[in-house]
Amino acid sequence: MGLFRYLLQYSVRDMADFLRNEKNPPAACGGSLAGKTVVMSGSTSGIGLETARLFASRGANLVFLNRDPEKSKRLEKELLDRFGCRAATIPVDFSSLKLIKECARRLLELPAPIDVLIHNSGVYHTRRRFSRDGLEMVFQVNHVSHFCLNYLLKERLKKENRARIIYVNSEGHRFAPAGVHLDDLDWMRHRYTGLKSYGAAKTAQLLTMMKFADYFSGSGVTVNAMHPGNVRTAIGDNNGRLYRFLKRRMILASARNPDVSAKALLYLAVSGDVKDVSGAFFNLTTPEKPAPHARDRVMAEAVWVKSLELCGLS
Repeated sequence: MGLFRYLLQYSVRDMADFLRNEKNPPAACGGSLAGKTVVMSGSTSGIGLETARLFASRGANLVFLNRDPEKSKRLEKELLDRFGCRAATIPVDFSSLKLIKECARRLLELPAPIDVLIHNSGVYHTRRRFSRDGLEMVFQVNHVSHFCLNYLLKERLKKENRARIIYVNSEGHRFAPAGVHLDDLDWMRHRYTGLKSYGAAKTAQLLTMMKFADYFSGSGVTVNAMHPGNVRTAIGDNNGRLYRFLKRRMILASARNPDVSAKALLYLAVSGDVKDVSGAFFNLTTPEKPAPHARDRVMAEAVWVKSLELCGLS
């Protein structure tokens, strides 16, 4: 489906909704995570760090999927000292499918059931880069590796019949109105920009989320996505001086503390209000309709098949 057709499906009301929802605070949640096992990627800074602290304060048993073991050790010590929370880390780099598959193997060996799985790792590049697997870096880290992990865990999760899977997604999916260029994932025939590559990866995540929701339908497992709001994080700080300058002036000037996102993740992880909700997109905790290109069922099937191929699972 082309850009023009998607734009015809885009209602002014939907666009107004997501702009208005940006101002909404997350719904309050007093639920406990005592005794629950929470697996989360990207927990050493920004949204992940604040979420780790909040979840530890609510009694969660935490398993981190982080690239930097030293930062993880410092976080584990902080959570133990402050909250008496014992956390563990599985070192993994989301730019390596080999390491993702090893991570999945170790998660399958966890003795306790997984109650919450939060996909939070992400990158933003203004210039095209490739992973050690030969994939465009933003697409791999933001979509392919999370897809691979979810796919390899899906049978265990369905058998345990309890997990809430949450993607930290983004309104940034709206910056890829042409959808996902499955015939040009390395951006050789289309002009690469940070916004378009990031939007395409987040779109792919939303499309395959629908397929995972279908797979888990009728079970106690749910899978949803959340836009974390405009909050202060380090994403994109790997880029050049111009980008960092513009980020400070145009993004961070109005950004909120990432504990806002952590509160939204807590709500989605434990609130009874969303216990049976699956396949949904939230702006923090406000339900919202994704852009038309992220709701295309035909494209969802194609992205699913391509993702399996990229992961070496087809």
